[in-house]
Amino acid sequence: MRGNVAPMKADINFYFDPICPFAWMTSKWIRIVRAQRNYTVDWRFISLRLINAHLDYGSHFPPEYEAQHTAGLRLLRVASAVRERHGREAVGPLYAAYGARILESGPDEGREPGWQGTPELAADALAEAGLPASLAEHLDDTSRDAGIQAESDEALSLTGKDVGTPIVHFEPPDGVAFFGPVISRLPDDRQAAELWDHVVGLARFPGFAELKRSLREQPQLPSFGVTAQEAGKVEDWHAGSRRLKK
Repeated sequence: MRGNVAPMKADINFYFDPICPFAWMTSKWIRIVRAQRNYTVDWRFISLRLINAHLDYGSHFPPEYEAQHTAGLRLLRVASAVRERHGREAVGPLYAAYGARILESGPDEGREPGWQGTPELAADALAEAGLPASLAEHLDDTSRDAGIQAESDEALSLTGKDVGTPIVHFEPPDGVAFFGPVISRLPDDRQAAELWDHVVGLARFPGFAELKRSLREQPQLPSFGVTAQEAGKVEDWHAGSRRLKK
């Protein structure tokens, strides 16, 4: 199975799809917590395209989601090749470079669906991460999909199905795991530590299953074009659109 590399001993296993804005926001929070607590993080893969392969995209998602999720899978194939050739420690910088281009570079209106998975973007991200740009050739390397599927299944085995990305596993293999948390903005240093302690505290209780509210503000990311005037508005994600509600 392509992309298999011996696991590293880490405090946190973070399963991500590079296309997901909420996984990206949570990953930025995790990087703050990692620095504060001196944690090690193993950046692992979960593909929205593969875990939703059994669904009819046309009836379950907005029109652009299939192309976006496919782009995420293409980028994970490259990340798989990076991990295989340059070690697990190389994945975190690559994910950071992906996120900077996909979610921190401004709104994506007017771009072709799936633009996130182009060879140009992958090559630029690889170069920023100090990796050979030639590894972008693995965007279409479907031989890596079985390994990405296995890692996606591993992530879902920790939380149960009907969740998305990210999935966080703290103190593996026996520690707690959870989906999310889904956060729309980056906490400051004090809030980051408090949020971490609260989330882990909830997850440690064996009877805890879910805490949720569906009304949420837009992700505070340039890719969503959030302005100061829009801050505090919430979005009806269940409608499958970016329609704002005051």
